[in-house]
Amino acid sequence: SEAVDVLGLMHYMEGMRLITTLELVAPTPDENVTVTDTEFNNVPVRLYLPRRAPGGLRRAMVYFHGGGWCLGDAGMKSYDHMSRRISNELNAVVVSVNYRLAPQHRFPVPFEDVYSVTKFFLQSKVLSQYGVDPARVCVAGDSAGGNLAAAVAQQLLEDPEVKTKLKAQILLYPALQALDLDLPSYRDNDDKPLLPRSLMVRFWSEYFTSAPALREAMASNRHVPAESGHLFQFVNWSRLLPAEMRRAHEYGGPAFGGARLARDSPGFLDPRASPLLASDARLRRLPPAYILTCEHDVLRDDGVMYAERLRAAGVPVTHHHAKDAFHGAMMFILWPFELAVGHRLFSTYVAWLNENL
Repeated sequence: SEAVDVLGLMHYMEGMRLITTLELVAPTPDENVTVTDTEFNNVPVRLYLPRRAPGGLRRAMVYFHGGGWCLGDAGMKSYDHMSRRISNELNAVVVSVNYRLAPQHRFPVPFEDVYSVTKFFLQSKVLSQYGVDPARVCVAGDSAGGNLAAAVAQQLLEDPEVKTKLKAQILLYPALQALDLDLPSYRDNDDKPLLPRSLMVRFWSEYFTSAPALREAMASNRHVPAESGHLFQFVNWSRLLPAEMRRAHEYGGPAFGGARLARDSPGFLDPRASPLLASDARLRRLPPAYILTCEHDVLRDDGVMYAERLRAAGVPVTHHHAKDAFHGAMMFILWPFELAVGHRLFSTYVAWLNENL
């Protein structure tokens, strides 16, 4: 991807996206689940409906895939497999959203797409059409999708048109803030697979702008203007992380950048892109959360800090920290990229859903 980008043949993310297209599978029904590609509110979704008799109203999940807002698809083999499993094993309706991707569609377009689908699905007439219990609907997502799920859960609180309350939010190794890209987890996992720090910085910057100035400033962690310095209280890892994650790292406080970056690309200061920037008053109204973090992941500390802030706000939180896992580990549940840790994380996640959704 870097080679074709340097040569001017295609954008870096378009090169990366070619890899994900190799993973796409058709919406094929099986003996347990009906699978169709359709649209909700003009946004493409892959819809999973259980074939078995409902025995009452069903649960439902609105799912947002990962890929740094630039890559991924609901039709990728791993996402399709997980959605089928959840639909079948929980007798649940699953709506997996194919939101528009950066860099062609930058923030807030991906957020607006997933929010539009969620708001559409939560209408009483739509829930009734699919036999869904309005008291048993959740949003979920992994990585950038976890970012979108957290942001959607927050935004729904402010929308007087939405009467249905979410039962839960599921955030799988989520990206939750773009203020401090020098957290202990970014330092500890600077070059770990599948998400080295340089790639996460690239994802964040591409979500907001094509201007290399923001990427360069994010890489040196000098992109937040001094007038936004008060926001660092929401991502202050010196008090939000447990001692074993702070380890020997010293918290030096923020290093500020110029005002122009934030003026040209204000998105990274927006809670819809950085849900950790939400006030405590907003957080305390959120639904119960399941948060998965992985030790060997640059995004580890985002999820840990959000779990801490939600708990402090009185929100019930199940925080599953996998000390032997890396970013994206749950995707590794199909041959030939199959790992025991992937199966374990997926089983724990489904068991929680079964008990709490």
